[in-house]
Amino acid sequence: MNEFVLDSTDLDILRCLQENARLTTKELAARVNLSTTPVFERLKRLERSGFIKKYVAVLDAEKLNLGFVVFCSVKLKQMSREVARTFVSIIRDIPQVAECYNISGEYDYLLKIHAPDMKYYNEFIINVLGTIDSIGSILSSFVMKEIKNTHALSL
Repeated sequence: MNEFVLDSTDLDILRCLQENARLTTKELAARVNLSTTPVFERLKRLERSGFIKKYVAVLDAEKLNLGFVVFCSVKLKQMSREVARTFVSIIRDIPQVAECYNISGEYDYLLKIHAPDMKYYNEFIINVLGTIDSIGSILSSFVMKEIKNTHALSL
């Protein structure tokens, strides 16, 4: 449970940071029409309360030769607390898996994987995911064209 309710200024600060997390406190204060001290205090409060988890740089996967994106649906052989815990622990340690979601429906997990190309992904399936005993089946969907990609939340 959050310690406080966000007001419109807090939301403005969060919107600005989603656009550019490198804004200085002074630049941020000018955008939200406050002086730097209250903006600094609000930022610290937003960070302490967990509204701001971390600050990151969004990299260009294409330029880094990791533009081949695959959504990989994974069905476990059986679902139990221990099997799920072990699977999640393994997946968290695989650097090629950018995102992992426990989902409802026919499959149990959805993985987002960045790779240089199909050959690399094929080797990844065989040599990495293929070594996880609890996996029953995998369905791979390859991204042909990215239409929208944002990390921003609609506030």
